[in-house]
Amino acid sequence: MSGFFSAIKNKLTGDSDFDIPEQVDKDFLHVDNNGPGEKAKIVLRPYNLQEFEDVKPILDALREGYTIPLVNIRGLKDKDLVELKRAINKLKKTTDAIEGDIAGFGEDWIAIVPSFASIHRERKAEAPATQKFDRY
Repeated sequence: MSGFFSAIKNKLTGDSDFDIPEQVDKDFLHVDNNGPGEKAKIVLRPYNLQEFEDVKPILDALREGYTIPLVNIRGLKDKDLVELKRAINKLKKTTDAIEGDIAGFGEDWIAIVPSFASIHRERKAEAPATQKFDRY
C-alpha cells in the first residue's frame, strides 16, 4: 500500500524525495487579517424587529463577531407575541452557540454581545431570610 502512495507522490512532485525546505518554519504562524496598523473595529448597530425574517441579518452580524446588535422589538411585540417569542428563542440559541450574552433592557430593547464582551446585570436585593423557630 505504501508503494501506491509513493507512486502518487512521485507523479505529483516529479521526484522521489519530498522534503520541507529549510527556510520554512515548522511552527504555527499567526496570520492577521487586518492590514498593517489596522485594528478590528467593533460596531454597535441598531436593528428593528418588525417580523420574524428580520432575525436573519442580526444572526449574520453576530456570527461575524464584530457587531453588537441593539434590537428594538416593539414592532413585532405589537404585532404577534408568538412570533416575537420564536424570534427571541432563535437569537438566544445563536448567542449560546457563539458563547455570547443576551439581555433585555427597558420594555422594547434587547442587547446581544459576542463572547469577548459581557452584559452587566444589577443584582437584585435578596429577600430577607425567613426566620426559623424551633418547636419546644
